[in-house]
Amino acid sequence: MQNLLAGYRRFRQQAWQERRRLFGMLAEHGQSPRAMVIACADSRVDPAMIFDAAPGEIFTVRNIAALVPPYAPDGTHHGTSAALEFAVRVLHVSDLIVLGHAMCSGVAALLHGAPLAQADFINSWVSIAAPARARALAHATPETAQNICEFETIKLSLENLRGFPWIAAAERADGLRLHGASFDIRSGVLSLLGERGQFRPVSP
Repeated sequence: MQNLLAGYRRFRQQAWQERRRLFGMLAEHGQSPRAMVIACADSRVDPAMIFDAAPGEIFTVRNIAALVPPYAPDGTHHGTSAALEFAVRVLHVSDLIVLGHAMCSGVAALLHGAPLAQADFINSWVSIAAPARARALAHATPETAQNICEFETIKLSLENLRGFPWIAAAERADGLRLHGASFDIRSGVLSLLGERGQFRPVSP
């Protein structure tokens, strides 16, 4: 905690002073981000850092393995779905990005089970991506399964996004664009999913 408090003090002394006018505008006028990023909760993958985004530029929700659950409006708790609804129906974002990453522990749990003797939530959560696991294992060797499954979970999340009626409607009306992306924490390279289903590195 002391390291975090030291970071807060640096923030107050430096970044806050440089951006206090921006924060003042955001406080007065509210947020109007043009993009939402669904990212993994992994501490090594920070969407704001990867996209060099300022406060107010991206609306972010993070969970294990950057998964989007199927559309299921019922009486239970749906944190990711609630964030999607707010971004699309209230903020009217124009771009929706699913951002996966290399060496994802959530994908490893999907492939091999959670690294816990008893997992209360992890195994159930990553089972959302069971179809992605099946696709990956059908075309992978043991050496390539992790990497292929990481890509397949991104594709599955995009499919699930299109199962939300108001997301599908916004995309058909050309008011919303969906993107798949993967960040390699080993190289710092961001890849985007193309129309042919392949991930291609973004030019630096």
